Amino acid sequence: MKKTVQTFQQMKEKHKKISMVTAYDYTTAKIVDEADIDGILVGDSLGMVCLGHENTLQVTMEDMIHHAKAVSKGTRNALLVVDMPFMSYQTSAYDAVVNAGRLVQEGHAEAIKMEGGEEIIDQIKACVKAQIPVMGHLGLTPQSIHSLGGYKIQGKTLHACQKMNYDAALLEEAGVFAIVLECIPTELAQMISEKLSVPTIGIGAGVHCDGQILVFHDMFGLYSEMSPSFVKMYENSGSLMKTKIQQYIQDVQKGSFPTKEHSFPMDSSLLTQMQSDHWEASKGEK
Repeated sequence: MKKTVQTFQQMKEKHKKISMVTAYDYTTAKIVDEADIDGILVGDSLGMVCLGHENTLQVTMEDMIHHAKAVSKGTRNALLVVDMPFMSYQTSAYDAVVNAGRLVQEGHAEAIKMEGGEEIIDQIKACVKAQIPVMGHLGLTPQSIHSLGGYKIQGKTLHACQKMNYDAALLEEAGVFAIVLECIPTELAQMISEKLSVPTIGIGAGVHCDGQILVFHDMFGLYSEMSPSFVKMYENSGSLMKTKIQQYIQDVQKGSFPTKEHSFPMDSSLLTQMQSDHWEASKGEK
């Protein structure tokens, strides 16, 4: 069954947990979608796990559209959410609508995600008014990494907790259909989740959120440069893949691959002709 923003709201009301994961290409999206995930996020984390950047700040609209379009081809049932990259919406409500519209038209997004609170309320309202569903994002917001001073837990002071509660209420009032809460104390996430009528999606925010999201590459050990403590690695596929590639190298070097099983024999009559003196005499012709 096709999941929509209304599905997320219904799941919140029925106290049914929402599951989300990132995907950045067709093959991964197809696997994740066939597993019956509720939502797929084409995150700007692709800048790190796919493009090799140090953070998400170098990701462009063209990057997001390129990957979103590929993911959309493998997504049939999950809700497809796409990140708005850095500086694609912070500048003005007009820019936010134009760029969100591009993600929908060109990237086939069904919803977009923006990071921030009070400072981007006008942008959120403008996109919602343009009939583009918006997912909010509070707590550790990677696009603000320089002002936050690194990848650190947020909501550790009374002021920070009050501000996040205030921002969450503003986001709901502005019309977001869900809010990602990243790297905040479990109790704060619980308070926000219980107060809001829209679902919260946690990542490093404890069990009381209405749903959870993880980065695909973190779940399967495919990205070793960073290993957040809140990630559950379901399989160390990266290590397994490296071992199998080393085995392949050895097979090639020893000549044990390819075998007849992986090769195509020539028709015996054609082989006879190729080996005949006649062919040798005429090989210089046409």
